[in-house]
Amino acid sequence: MNGLLSTAAASTESNIIVIVLYVVVIGAFFYFAMIRPQKKEQKRMGALLSSMEVGDSVLTSSGFYGIVIDITDDTVIVEFGNNKNCRIPMQKSAITQIEKPEAE
Repeated sequence: MNGLLSTAAASTESNIIVIVLYVVVIGAFFYFAMIRPQKKEQKRMGALLSSMEVGDSVLTSSGFYGIVIDITDDTVIVEFGNNKNCRIPMQKSAITQIEKPEAE
């Protein structure tokens, strides 16, 4: 009887170890598959937005191309098209791409 109890206790301990191992493996998968790439993208976008200057050509999240006219802390004034009167203030987070003007 004593041998049967020790076998059951060892079996229970091994089951707990396997469950903990599965949780760790699944947690590591979620970190490397979802969380880490998202943080890298946020860092990349932060660096992109901090390098934005007046005169840069930008692409907004709505698909419009424009030129940066003025920059404040969290907003940007962008001029769209050939019409010089079409200036729209927008959040910096709405900028998805920045193209620097070519130096001549």
